[in-house]
Amino acid sequence: MQNPGAAISARDIGRDYGERRALDGFSLEVPRGGVFGILGPNGSGKSTFLAMVAAMEQPAAGELRVLGEEPSRALRARVGTVFQENSADPLMRTAEYLRFAGRLFAVPGGTLNQRIPALLERFGLAQRARDPVSTLSGGMRRRLEVARALLHGPEILLLDEPTTGVDPEERRVLWDTLGEARGSTTVLLATNDLAEADAVCDRVAFVQGGRVVASGSPAELKQGLRRDAVRINWPGATADALATVASWPGTGDIVKSDGTVHVTADDASALVPRLFELAGREIRGVTIESSSLEDAYFQYIRRRVEASA
Repeated sequence: MQNPGAAISARDIGRDYGERRALDGFSLEVPRGGVFGILGPNGSGKSTFLAMVAAMEQPAAGELRVLGEEPSRALRARVGTVFQENSADPLMRTAEYLRFAGRLFAVPGGTLNQRIPALLERFGLAQRARDPVSTLSGGMRRRLEVARALLHGPEILLLDEPTTGVDPEERRVLWDTLGEARGSTTVLLATNDLAEADAVCDRVAFVQGGRVVASGSPAELKQGLRRDAVRINWPGATADALATVASWPGTGDIVKSDGTVHVTADDASALVPRLFELAGREIRGVTIESSSLEDAYFQYIRRRVEASA
């Protein structure tokens, strides 16, 4: 049953593109307010779901409600979208681009006269108001895209990998600024950046194969993980060797991905010496951190050692 109080409610959504299934029984509930992250491998269905929330795609099966309504062209006035690629015309001036976007959403001229300077100031672009978009840095352009998406006062803000290619300082500025909106606006973030999601999201959903495999707050998803996360650059690790590691006391989940072995452990200081005794020079490097959302992600998304050959 759909929850009328949710910002977004999806049940058993299906969508195919020819022979490729993008969404397959996708079910998710996004509460109002805060930042909700959708995390998953490329091709897992994240962008397709955001396109449906923005009424740019229609489900082939299942039910979808956005702010209590079926997605429609009229509902777009209540949703703001930042796409993976910048959409600003590089020949337009910064303030001119915002005014053009505001007119597309039928924002009154008097309102635009107030909101455009305020948003440019808020996103650190006031001094670039008359500059062509082409002269802005990559980070500035991403901030401009977010300002454009907020211009018409949306109740939901969709962010599709908004910080890809943005340096860490620009990323911090962007999220610090967005923090002011999270109380009144529901932010739905699709990202592959697990550290970013861990830092900014109130709740997240892990998506694989077009369906949600786990959801909850970062803290909830990390419950049950061992204390330490050990990442081992060990391209030659065999299934037998990893099974040996898994048998050691205090060892939790083990996943091998692209030559890196991820291990959660009660005590990394006891685990690492045994690793070198086992593999010696086959190990090219080791890093140790506290268990993170990335470790929970690998637990749910990646194939376990027992299932891999």
